[in-house]
Amino acid sequence: MTKILDSIREPNDIKKVPADQLDQLSEEIRDYLLEVTSRNGGHLASNLGMVEITIALHRFMDFPKDKLVFDVGHQSYVHKILTGRKDQLMSLRQLDSVSGFPDPQESDCDSFVAGHASTSIAVASGFAAARQLNKTDEKIVAVIGDGAITGGLTMEALNNLSQLKSNLIIVLNDNERSIAKNVGGMANYLGRIRTSNRYTAVKKAVRKAINSIPVVGDYLHDGIYNAKESIKRLFVPGMMFEDMGIIYIGPIDGHNIEQVYQALNNAWRLNKPVIIHTLTVKGKGYKLAEDHPAQFHGVDRFDIKTGQSLKVKKGPSYTDVFSAKMLELAKKDPDVIAITAAMPYGTGLYDFHKQFPRRFYDVGIAEEYAVTFAGALAKAGKKPVAAIYSTFLQRAYDQIVNDVCMQNLHVVFAIDRAGIVGNDGKTHQGIFDEAFLTTVPNMTVMSPKNRQELEDMLEYAIEVHNGPIAVRYPRSQAGEELSEYRQPIACNRNEVLVRGKKILLLATGVMVKTAMKVREELLNRGYEATVVNIRFLSHIDIDLIKEMAADHQLAVMMEEVVYTNSYSQRLQAAMKENGIDMKLLPITLEDRYLEHGSIEELRKRYGLDEDSVLKKILDNAEGII
Repeated sequence: MTKILDSIREPNDIKKVPADQLDQLSEEIRDYLLEVTSRNGGHLASNLGMVEITIALHRFMDFPKDKLVFDVGHQSYVHKILTGRKDQLMSLRQLDSVSGFPDPQESDCDSFVAGHASTSIAVASGFAAARQLNKTDEKIVAVIGDGAITGGLTMEALNNLSQLKSNLIIVLNDNERSIAKNVGGMANYLGRIRTSNRYTAVKKAVRKAINSIPVVGDYLHDGIYNAKESIKRLFVPGMMFEDMGIIYIGPIDGHNIEQVYQALNNAWRLNKPVIIHTLTVKGKGYKLAEDHPAQFHGVDRFDIKTGQSLKVKKGPSYTDVFSAKMLELAKKDPDVIAITAAMPYGTGLYDFHKQFPRRFYDVGIAEEYAVTFAGALAKAGKKPVAAIYSTFLQRAYDQIVNDVCMQNLHVVFAIDRAGIVGNDGKTHQGIFDEAFLTTVPNMTVMSPKNRQELEDMLEYAIEVHNGPIAVRYPRSQAGEELSEYRQPIACNRNEVLVRGKKILLLATGVMVKTAMKVREELLNRGYEATVVNIRFLSHIDIDLIKEMAADHQLAVMMEEVVYTNSYSQRLQAAMKENGIDMKLLPITLEDRYLEHGSIEELRKRYGLDEDSVLKKILDNAEGII
């Protein structure tokens, strides 16, 4: 039997599909999403919930002329399917294949790069302003979730929409979640709208009664617009959007294609910003995802029948180790506070929330707020730990500088997903945090080589250190390798693991294990290298480097970050300043954004794997040793 989905090969092909076949198309798309994500992993629940909205949008819009702007972007799989990328999607998130997020370099049907939350309305308003200046007529639609709408950038964008004198449609996809359950005042506000059927019923009844009056009905309807607005405020608390000059439509069923399509057409007729409030179910059509939307938000390969992951887990991840250590420290110290920005599951703080609910704060998608909030807690004598992914911490740089470091406040930053994260791609790689954190006075930055060292660093950061401190750790298994090396943490001092001569291998975090393997290969070639674990990235341990320079001719620094303002670059400057005559070979990433692919593939491509590092060392050792 021929599938309807097979007929969609190019952008706008969906307009050829008869309306009575769209529900069947929705089922086929959901089946395809399950097939793709079960093979490759990816973001499942959010895309299952977006099927009907995306179909309606593609019936309403013309691509690539019109601009569809996604917020976060991980819910764009259906859009990719409907713009001719169905077959490529079968290799989703694999190296040199289709990204899991919108990317104009991949297709001109993707209007803007998206990967972080709360950007879409700001982007769409910029497109709308350009449309006015260019005197063009393209449709512009921003799609945003009820979790992302709480973000500060969204509020700034909404505040500025009153200046916009042309049409802009905002589709609010309300499924009551970001990844975890939404929190805060905006979530409560939308909840009241969601359950306020009285307003919708009264509005329909009033309109029907007025329009039924012969001859004068239409005039009366227009004439009592202000009265209708008053009625609206009676039944829908606040009417925040309309008070800001944005016409509000809804709430409507986001799984009813015709309702969404009609709302889009009605909104397009209005020459001002319009928000269409759609209600959806995250994980729609796959019972396991509907029942456990957080678990199926981002998935590894899994069995469709059981929902069980097919990824072989060899041991705890660094996130698991962080989670367990936080519980241990919180039991001992009542001042330990945990903070997350809408990521209680991803950061490993869900168990902390269950055991210490009064000492746990999920602030929603609001990293800037999380940091300043933590600063105030520290000022009041508490020990706040802000657990934030590396890629999302970038959003709070100003708060780190002014609200924490300037006052030298004891805030602990648990930076998860530091370094190469792999398949989520360029918007999520954690390769910039070292560069921007180590420029800030008073900030201390650490990175563990294994699970035991993460535990030790957390204890040091929370119970010993006094001032801002960050512990950055990767998205990977926290192995037992090098567990025999466990020297006590001493401020700004690094750890000599193995002593040799001539070649000095300096490494940090996950690269320490690589350095030890490279040392073994060098030993087989007659070179007995020294290996040093660089624990503290924010301070150059120049005394140790001076000591090593006495009997080493080549120093190699290995780290999984961009080169600019890396430890390598700062070490080069320090060695020159101190007159240290030892050649330094930096092993870092290029100053660029990394595409998606597995962590192992990307390390190999950019010269951070064992074989590549060994070759670079041997090439540079010639004539020196």
